[in-house]
Amino acid sequence: MAKTPIKYYVVDAFTNSAFKGNPAAVCLLEEERDEKWMQAVAAEFNISETCYLTWITNSTSPNTRFRLRWFTPVAEVNLCGHATLASAHTLFTTGLVNSNIIEFDTLSGILTAKKVPDVCPTNVSEVQNGGVSDHFLIELNFPTVPVTDFNSAEASLISKALNDAPLIDVKRTTTADDIFVVLQSGKSVIEMEPRFDDILKCPGRGLIVSGAAPPDSEFDFISRFFCPKYGINEDPVCGSAHCALAPYWSQKLGKLDFVAHAASPRGGIVTIHLDEQNHRVLLRGKAVMVMEGSVLV
Repeated sequence: MAKTPIKYYVVDAFTNSAFKGNPAAVCLLEEERDEKWMQAVAAEFNISETCYLTWITNSTSPNTRFRLRWFTPVAEVNLCGHATLASAHTLFTTGLVNSNIIEFDTLSGILTAKKVPDVCPTNVSEVQNGGVSDHFLIELNFPTVPVTDFNSAEASLISKALNDAPLIDVKRTTTADDIFVVLQSGKSVIEMEPRFDDILKCPGRGLIVSGAAPPDSEFDFISRFFCPKYGINEDPVCGSAHCALAPYWSQKLGKLDFVAHAASPRGGIVTIHLDEQNHRVLLRGKAVMVMEGSVLV
């Protein structure tokens, strides 16, 4: 018996411009599929994340709830910001969900996405040209990611992987086991040319690299994320990395609200509020749907 084609959408997240931000393939499942198939489809798309949505029909929540799983081309991950944003954007814009709040049942617990008015658009969007504007943002409610001290004996490996960039601070995230690196400035982050072969030799999963934005910038900090071990040399905009970035830069800058720039070649913008009391990070961004089709196998 032939399998029913599975509808998918490719959505660029944390941007208001097509072919910018971070692409994710959003697959709508009518029933659960096995992990081997999910991983094979993710490898076929071969973009930073492919995610799978399954409607939970027996939920007792007052909000619409979906099961959500995320896969890179080589592995499943526990938390992904941009593919969650892409999923919410798909559900809101296609009319599959008529409410303003969606809940996602994930490996990181229940995550929510909320449609909020874009009442005060700012010119930070001009970082990306040719934008198409929705009249709403999507706000993701994610857990903060703590960082801990890093073994300084391995710092030379990190510096070499970042083309001998001087390191101001090095930490380690406690959940995904990413190395969290601070450089001298946001400009250093933008100009740094990573050595991916050396990143593969570094401890941990991937490298979060950030620096303070210049005083005259519209941004508070600038970051990039490298994860070749998971099939992603440079993640264009890593939403989940901001769950560690926000608490760190809150301590350094003495504030709770940020506009962050992901300085990959595609670029992206993340607006952030840190809820210190509840250990949550609210990530806001836009998205653009660029493709749709069907998986036939």
